[in-house]
Amino acid sequence: MSHKLLLPNKYKLIGWFLLIPSTILGIYLSFNNFNGFDITVKTFSLFSDELFGKTKFLTFVRADITNTIVGVLFIIGALMVSFSKEKNEDEFIANLRLSSLLWAVLVNYFLLLIGILFIYDLAFINVMTYNMFTVLIIFIIRFNYILYKNNKMVSDEK
Repeated sequence: MSHKLLLPNKYKLIGWFLLIPSTILGIYLSFNNFNGFDITVKTFSLFSDELFGKTKFLTFVRADITNTIVGVLFIIGALMVSFSKEKNEDEFIANLRLSSLLWAVLVNYFLLLIGILFIYDLAFINVMTYNMFTVLIIFIIRFNYILYKNNKMVSDEK
């Protein structure tokens, strides 16, 4: 993975400060049927399709943007954590980053395939909602777990 595409290491801490609270809020919202703090504002919409209304393009709509804010903060935080350099970025880390990303994509699509085969109706919308975030979650967990395991093995050898 090219080092040109990675953020400086200091962004990893900023990413964790965004990722952890947004994850907690996202879990809270999912347990409350995505009914949040009711931050309703008039916002620009590329496409709006009301349940029993008309379809609108390039218009302003009134919407609760709580889920939008939490989703955006989660994605920005997860991207910062995922794609920030380590303090000692070497070829092993680059290889680990690439293999973890490949592993995360494979596991994500395996889980999606199971969801497509066995989950139907409105529950499938929840599967698709969670699926937007699972690649980054799986990548972060696997990359940091293998990195931790490797650092522990190196420190045990000393």
